[in-house]
Amino acid sequence: MQHKPRIAVILDENTSVDGSRYEASKGLFAAIRDAGGLPFGIPYLSEIVGVVVAEFDALLCGGGRFAYPDDWYLGGKVSKAPPSARLAVEREMVERYLECNKPILGICAGMQLLACVNGCRLWSDVQASSPAVLEHDKHGHLHQVELTPNTRLAALIGKPSILVNTFHREAIGELSQSVVASARSDDGVIEAIEVPSRAFALGVQWHQELFAGTDHPGNHVFRGLIEACH
Repeated sequence: MQHKPRIAVILDENTSVDGSRYEASKGLFAAIRDAGGLPFGIPYLSEIVGVVVAEFDALLCGGGRFAYPDDWYLGGKVSKAPPSARLAVEREMVERYLECNKPILGICAGMQLLACVNGCRLWSDVQASSPAVLEHDKHGHLHQVELTPNTRLAALIGKPSILVNTFHREAIGELSQSVVASARSDDGVIEAIEVPSRAFALGVQWHQELFAGTDHPGNHVFRGLIEACH
């Protein structure tokens, strides 16, 4: 029997209330299962970072609303989100997975963290960054993203563009030389990134897990994560 890759899934928390509870979309776990992996929720405990790095095959960092360091933001504008114990633990895991060249998939906030530990910077309010930028923090809304040709993401999805959901206030505003934008929305906002120097280090700004159980082409990012484990 073939070993099913074990995927560490960083849990979110209820920052919209008091941050006293862990949370996670069931879609994350369903999507990993459907792609052939075994998902495990990971709390914010520094003592388990080494175990997660050593004993899990890949890392999935999902969405959340919490503040990153002030110097990660552009234009002197800092995050309006609350601080979280998640940042230190997740950052260490991401950096160590990158060092080990083990697969990472970032979704929304997870994408932003993956980008910033590789030298990118953020807009704290993407809609205020330019008059041309549309509303991106809009539950229930879909918009089109164009995939960058010859990127890992484009190869996985196999289509030039897809419709995705959008509910995020922050967004990547400045790329580093080590990161490639692999998708953009029609207004130019970066919607996906990847780190070409790593075997699989990819992030998407939208919540792909909300399409779990459907035939949405973006679900190939979960299959790509699992395949990168073998």
